[in-house]
Amino acid sequence: MVSRVIPVQPFDLVLFGATGDLARRKILPALFHRFQIGQFDSNCRIIGSSRSDLTAEAFRSQTADAIREFGQDVETKAEEIAGFTALLDYVAVDARGENGWDAIHGKLREDAIRAFYLSVGPALFPDIARRLSETGIATPESRIVLEKPFGHDLASARGLNAALREHFEEQQIYRIDHYLGKETVQNLMALRFANSLFEPLWNSSHIDHVQITVAESIGIEGREEYYDKSGAMRDMVQNHLMQLLCLTAMEPPAHFAPNAVRDEKVKVIEALRPVAQASIARGQYRGKNGDGYRDHAGNPASRTESYIALKVEVANWRWAGTPFYLRTGKRLRERVSEIAVYFRDPPHNIFEGSGPIHGNVLVIRLQPDEGITLKTTIKDPGPGGMRLTGANLDMTFADELPESGRPQDAYERLIMDVIRGNQTLFMRGDEVEAAWAWADPIIAGWQDTGEAPQPYDSGSAGPDDSLLLIHRDGRRWRSIGT
Repeated sequence: MVSRVIPVQPFDLVLFGATGDLARRKILPALFHRFQIGQFDSNCRIIGSSRSDLTAEAFRSQTADAIREFGQDVETKAEEIAGFTALLDYVAVDARGENGWDAIHGKLREDAIRAFYLSVGPALFPDIARRLSETGIATPESRIVLEKPFGHDLASARGLNAALREHFEEQQIYRIDHYLGKETVQNLMALRFANSLFEPLWNSSHIDHVQITVAESIGIEGREEYYDKSGAMRDMVQNHLMQLLCLTAMEPPAHFAPNAVRDEKVKVIEALRPVAQASIARGQYRGKNGDGYRDHAGNPASRTESYIALKVEVANWRWAGTPFYLRTGKRLRERVSEIAVYFRDPPHNIFEGSGPIHGNVLVIRLQPDEGITLKTTIKDPGPGGMRLTGANLDMTFADELPESGRPQDAYERLIMDVIRGNQTLFMRGDEVEAAWAWADPIIAGWQDTGEAPQPYDSGSAGPDDSLLLIHRDGRRWRSIGT
C-alpha cells in the first residue's frame, strides 16, 4: 500500500503573526513537512509578517531554527531546510496602521492562490480583514484563515462574523479547529459512514452512553493571562469537545462536501438540551509549594475552572435517552484524548455462572497514540467450562498505516485544505454562533451563583464532583492513565 501525495496549485501564503509561538511551533514546521514530501515546490511563496522589524534573511534563519526544534522526529536534511526557507520572505506590518501593506501587495502574484493566515489575537481580525480588502490585496478568490478563540461569547462571535463578512464571503473564511485535522477524528466519519457494521447500531437503541475526554497533564503555565479569563469551558468545551460531539452524533450527510457536513453538525448543536447546573462539575487544580492553579494564574482569588465535566443530551430521535458525558482538564494524571462509545449490555446472558456480560466499548483515541480499539467479550482460553473475559481488537494507526514513519500533523492537513479551497474541516459562522448560544447560559449560570470550582490534586483524575456526576447514573468514567 503506497501513500499518495497530491500536489497543490502554486500559492502565496501571507502569515500574520509569523514570529509568534504558534507559527514557530506548529504552522511553519507543518508547511516545511508538506514541502519535504513534495506537496508543493518552489512555485509557492510564504510571506511572514508581524510588527517585528526583521530582514527576510533573519526570518529565514528563525524559521530554520523552529523547524529543527519543533519539527517532527524524522530525517531532515540541511538542503531540504534550505530549499524551504528559500521560499520565505518577510514584511513588517502595522496591523492597525498604514505601514507595510503596499510592500505585501507588491510581493503577491496575480496567477497564484492567495491565502492569509491570521495567527494573531482575535482583536486584530477585523483590522487585518479591512486592510486586506481596502488595499486590494484580497481578491474574491482569496482565503482568510482564523485561529481560535473566535469570540468570548455569543455577542463577540457575532461581532467578529459581521466584521469579517463586510470584506469576505463565507466561502472565503476558514475558522481553524486543529482537532478536526487529526487523523482519528476523520476516521470517526469513515468508521461510521463507510462501514455497514456500525451505522445501524449508532443510536440510542444500542448505545448506552458516550464519553468524550480531553485530559492534559500540563498546567496553564505560559497561557495564564489568556486562560484565567477563559477557563476550560471557553477554551476547550465550546470548540474542541463540541466538534467531537458533533461528529459523533450527527446524521449522515447526503454527500461528503463542506456545507453538507457542516449542516449536520449545526443540527446537533441546535438539538442540545440546556444543561442544568446539577449536571456540571467544575474544578481547579491545586499543588504544593506555589504549584497550584492560582499560583500559576497570579490570582489568589481566581474562580476560573481548569476542569469541567458535563452531562449533555441530544434531543432528537437518534439519541433520545443516550447521554454524552464530556470532560476536560489541566494537570490530570495523563495526557489523553478519546471518544468512548459504550454499547448496551446484552439483553440476556445464556452462560450461567459466567458473571455479568458487559456491552462492547468502541474507543477512538486521538492522542497520544492515534487509533481505534473495540472491547469485546470472548471465551477465556483453556479447559474448565465457559469462562468469559474481555479482549481488545486494536488498530493503532502507527502500526497499520503506510504513513506511520512520518505521521501528519493536523495543521499540515488543514493548511493544505485551505489551499485546495476545501472547507469541510473548518467551522462555519453559524456553527460558531450556535455553539456559543449553547455555552453562554451554562457560563452565566455559575457566574450568577458565584460558586468557586472544587479543588483537585494535580496528577489526579479531577474533582470528586465529576465522579458523582456520572455515578448518579450508575456509570463510571474511563480511567485516565494507570
